[in-house]
Amino acid sequence: MAVRCTTEEVEMRLARRIGFFAVFALVAAACEAQPPAEERPAREETFVYATTSEAIVGWDPATENSNSILPLSNVYETLTFYDPETQDVEPLLATEWSTSPDGLTWTFKVRRGVKFHTGREMTARDVEASIERTIELGQGAAYIWSAVRSIEAVDDETVVFRLKHPAPIDLIASAGYAAYIYDTKVEGVEDLNAWFEEGNETGTGPYRVAEWNPGEEVELRLEAFPDYWQGWDGPHYQRVVYRVVPEATTSAQLLRAGEVTFVQRMTPQLFQTFEGDPGFETVEGSSWQNLLALLNTRKGPLADVTVRRAISYAIDYEGIISALQGAAVPSSGVVPPGLWGHFDDLGHVHDPGRAAELLAEAGYGPGGAPMELELTYTQGDADEQLVATIIKSNLADLNVDVKVRGLQWQTQWAKAKSADPPERQDIFIFYWWPDYADPISWFANLFHCEDEPFFNLSYYCNPRLDEMIDAVPTYTATDRERALAMYREMQEILLEDMPAVYLYNQNYQHTMLSSVGGYRINPAYPNVVFAYEVFPEE
Repeated sequence: MAVRCTTEEVEMRLARRIGFFAVFALVAAACEAQPPAEERPAREETFVYATTSEAIVGWDPATENSNSILPLSNVYETLTFYDPETQDVEPLLATEWSTSPDGLTWTFKVRRGVKFHTGREMTARDVEASIERTIELGQGAAYIWSAVRSIEAVDDETVVFRLKHPAPIDLIASAGYAAYIYDTKVEGVEDLNAWFEEGNETGTGPYRVAEWNPGEEVELRLEAFPDYWQGWDGPHYQRVVYRVVPEATTSAQLLRAGEVTFVQRMTPQLFQTFEGDPGFETVEGSSWQNLLALLNTRKGPLADVTVRRAISYAIDYEGIISALQGAAVPSSGVVPPGLWGHFDDLGHVHDPGRAAELLAEAGYGPGGAPMELELTYTQGDADEQLVATIIKSNLADLNVDVKVRGLQWQTQWAKAKSADPPERQDIFIFYWWPDYADPISWFANLFHCEDEPFFNLSYYCNPRLDEMIDAVPTYTATDRERALAMYREMQEILLEDMPAVYLYNQNYQHTMLSSVGGYRINPAYPNVVFAYEVFPEE
């Protein structure tokens, strides 16, 4: 089979999570973090989100595939929305939809009376133009539309998708990336790409951009869009602020002082100090984010599958889960629990004895040749650093010396994609989550053959697996049971070839003021707070 890998099929969002170290005293951190009084928003009208890293990585709704999901989900909207309670998609900018018996034609009715922040009223032609531009740019998560042959607005209220092969377009249209509907016809703007990256937006969502301060702690301010189609009756936050607070101790003190409303992530120890406190609410829930260790299948000792299997047996998964004190749950296969395609009997096993046997077969291990491996993780992420330390300790007992390096995400990613293979790391640790509620994201991006590495940073290539990856979306739309069986077989292939080790699935631990009502975790939109849906309680 010919190996192919187009941008549309493999590019996806930048899986970044910059963590934090609990190394400063609470009081000292709080003193450093207090803004001037005039910058402190009114708590009852403003929702202040404390994020661990910058909220804006890119502004273009067609190409952004990273942290910007946090604010852009409040600025832009999609045709449909994934509801974790019903485990199905619900209407949003589309009011209804249908598909032909062969699954090759999807027809959506577009909501009337929706205005863009530019003032124009949205029509089906804008839906067509938005998705066509996203597909044509072919960046970020545009691969989600790869089944689309054509899009046509047959009138102001109706848009028709014609497909190359069956695909769940209603589900794809709910994606957190590459599915936004936006105004592509901004008056006076010739270069829309450049205009977006200057901090402009053309959404239909409840909030519009009021102020962007790149590089500053108070990075972004959103304000209510007065012509929002759902209206502003009832209690709603009128402003949303994104504040960059990398240090867990600082975010905890700011929350106690009422200077922030919601903290994305604290250390488990700090999270526990808020539990049971009547002024605060702690929320835990499973996510679709997992931490992976991608193993370099193209160079050094890890090019030998026997050594890769030994590494998987050597890691103390229960020890990692225990050390993270509730912030992680065990993995079983690459698809996380709560998402279809997950199976409970595909987990890794910690067996140091078996690891030693396999290493001995390959000429390594205790009494054999020493082995040296380079492991990289995202600098500043305390959880990743902890995991790296545990892996180093586990492998040291087997005569394997792991050189651990914490790198800024862009540096780590560039190293992994280096055109010079010897420059690449042996073990690459990072998080992954899907673009929409479907398992394909892991397989198409992390394990499909690539001519040049992008997110397949184990450099793994299995033509048989590729055939299944390319075929499974059709069965997802037409024969879910067959698709489920394929995802099981695909994960069994990965366990056999071991291009990656699944370290754990992240358990969300969010902390907020008790005055916040209506919040719920939606794993399809990682760490997003839909500010219009929450409300200030008396």
